[in-house]
Amino acid sequence: MSSAPAAVARSAKDALRAQLWPLPTVAIVVAVTLGLVLPRVDAAVDDRLPGAVTAVVFGGDGNAASTVLDAVASSLITVTSLTFSLTVVTLQLASSQFSPRLLRTFTQDLFVQGTLALFLSTFAFSLTVLRSVRSGGDGQDPFVPRLAVTTAFVLAILSVIGLVLFLAHLTRQIRVETMLHEVARDAAGTVRSVLAPRGEGNPATAVAPGRGQPLLSTSSGFLLRVDTDELLKASRQAGAVLEITALPGDFIVQGAPLGSAHGRQGPLSADQLTELAETVGGSLRTGPERTAAQDVGFGLRQLTDVANKALSPGINDPTTAIHAIDHISVVLSQLAGCELGPVEHTADEGARVVVNRPDLEHLVEMSLTQIRRYGAGDPLVMGRLYLLLDELAWNVPATDLGLVDRERRRLDATTASADFDDVSRARLAAISARVGTMASPTRDPVDPGIIDGAH
Repeated sequence: MSSAPAAVARSAKDALRAQLWPLPTVAIVVAVTLGLVLPRVDAAVDDRLPGAVTAVVFGGDGNAASTVLDAVASSLITVTSLTFSLTVVTLQLASSQFSPRLLRTFTQDLFVQGTLALFLSTFAFSLTVLRSVRSGGDGQDPFVPRLAVTTAFVLAILSVIGLVLFLAHLTRQIRVETMLHEVARDAAGTVRSVLAPRGEGNPATAVAPGRGQPLLSTSSGFLLRVDTDELLKASRQAGAVLEITALPGDFIVQGAPLGSAHGRQGPLSADQLTELAETVGGSLRTGPERTAAQDVGFGLRQLTDVANKALSPGINDPTTAIHAIDHISVVLSQLAGCELGPVEHTADEGARVVVNRPDLEHLVEMSLTQIRRYGAGDPLVMGRLYLLLDELAWNVPATDLGLVDRERRRLDATTASADFDDVSRARLAAISARVGTMASPTRDPVDPGIIDGAH
């Protein structure tokens, strides 16, 4: 589990990655700087270039250099427009066919950002170098920055190669299998950075009941990040135990409770509570959309949305839904091996903060309920949900086996009301029985087929 500074760094990195402009902007600044410096280097070393270098660098006059640079600049801005248009079309396709929550995954693609950076920097470099070319008219001495023109030519060739690679990359990225893999990989990264392995975390002990005073939110939006270091400072200064009940990814409303304060010496005054709420509000970052920085359920939400969309009458693609369930099973099984639920943070002088984290029941409920409802008419989808529970039973601690069995019974109820033929019902009943065996608290840990000492 990451520390607070690491969490802040991850949040900042996640926010920058989701924007298309930072990398191209940096590349443009570097290109303009290079376009100003390299002609000066040309002027200083042009007469001293070795013969081997002179043989490969640009050898035309000022008019030829201007023509080359003008052609590179004009063609690159056209290619950039094409690239941006293709990116927008891909985003529209992802939003309409899969889920609007996937747009962030596409905009985080470093290959797309790098391609735009290459094209725009080549354009900016060529345009900047063009200013320094002199053909010798109007009494001026001719000057051709041969190294700079050659560099522009090389960048143009790289841009052509980049365009080909970008088209190949784009056709791969719009495949649903690639997209689901990327979402699951991001979700796994969030789990590793936010949660501790099971048994190694610091689960919260119960906060004393009856003394809690509500902490009202000072802003509205999705809860993106909780700064535990700042909350510990607030706890120390206020002399109170702070309990943040809102989960990362929850939408909080200004003026509504997001947690509570438990004064160690008794209830806080109204002024103290107001000041504490302002301090706590500054420790929590909200935004207009969910991110994966601290939200361990965001990846599951994206995968579930893809499955729901695929099961809608307008799309009717149960195979995609089954593939999404495959990845949901992977993420849930990984989460089952982590310390879930509220986490306690303590510091000196009695500072104590309890930060809410989702438990396995919450995550399973979020992942399966809608798919179970919308996929109730497809026996293959229902069968994959049963198999998900079977896979989950192998990974959950014994205390959560009851959760698996409860979800199995909910699937049984849905299956019983569905219009399946006898063969499908028999198949689903057999899988359900196997899940029931796996979810039994008396199963043998070595041979799950052994219950109460008998096969």
